[in-house]
Amino acid sequence: MSLVRDGVGLEATTRAFWSQVHPVFMLPPLAASMFGGVLAGAVDPVLAVIHVGAIFAAVYTAHIKDGYVDFHVRGEDDDHPLTERGCRIGLAASTAAFVACCLLLAFLANALAVALTVPTWLIAYHHAPQLDTNPLTATTGYPLGIALAILGGFAVQTGTVTALSFGFAVVFLVLLSGIKVIDDAQDYDYDRSIAKRTVAVVVGPDRAYAVAYGLMVAALLAVVSLVAARIFPPGAVLAALAFAVVAAFARRAGPELATMLLVRGSYVFLAVLVAAVWFEPLTSIG
Repeated sequence: MSLVRDGVGLEATTRAFWSQVHPVFMLPPLAASMFGGVLAGAVDPVLAVIHVGAIFAAVYTAHIKDGYVDFHVRGEDDDHPLTERGCRIGLAASTAAFVACCLLLAFLANALAVALTVPTWLIAYHHAPQLDTNPLTATTGYPLGIALAILGGFAVQTGTVTALSFGFAVVFLVLLSGIKVIDDAQDYDYDRSIAKRTVAVVVGPDRAYAVAYGLMVAALLAVVSLVAARIFPPGAVLAALAFAVVAAFARRAGPELATMLLVRGSYVFLAVLVAAVWFEPLTSIG
């Protein structure tokens, strides 16, 4: 049986499986893993690469599973490059890669790193069709995966979780959950027609915007508070200010443009945080 729906041969198969690598959604979790290592200070590059590999495998699993469910099960998508068998093979391969990375982390790093990494695959695999039908889990699944990637990347290097790493994980969980609410609002009409319970469908678009920006404001205020408590480095305030500027412009835009601005704003937010941690380490904070 063929693995791909269009074309034959190795080139068509490779192209179909590669099409499930979506950089816009895949790069943030990988960057979060590396950011966790930066927070740790001294970085073992081998352990960092293994953890990034595990996160890549988890996110790839999510993309394969989402495509399978949306096209072959729900019939929501118009097309998909992989057959049902191709999707199953892809899931088996990505899961095997994830397990291999976790075994290496168990052998070369520590049990805590593995315990924080395994849930990323569980979230990825169960996102569709289980988690994406509930407004809470549909909103927080991807952000929670990124938060776990930060904690796992830190624990891989240190064997522990500190106030610094946990604080950053929570900030990203809350901030990205707000962005996800805006992102889901793009599909309000369609999601409502199929009874998909996103936040926008449950509370309405206007209230969804209020929830989204409330979450983002809470995350930025948390950054300022953690700087004041000397848990975050002072430069982290600049990250909050930079994102606040982007959010102010996004607030006046429609869901599609707002999502584009906020996602790119989150990249800037992360970049400034990396610089702040790199150049202003709080070595006295455990």
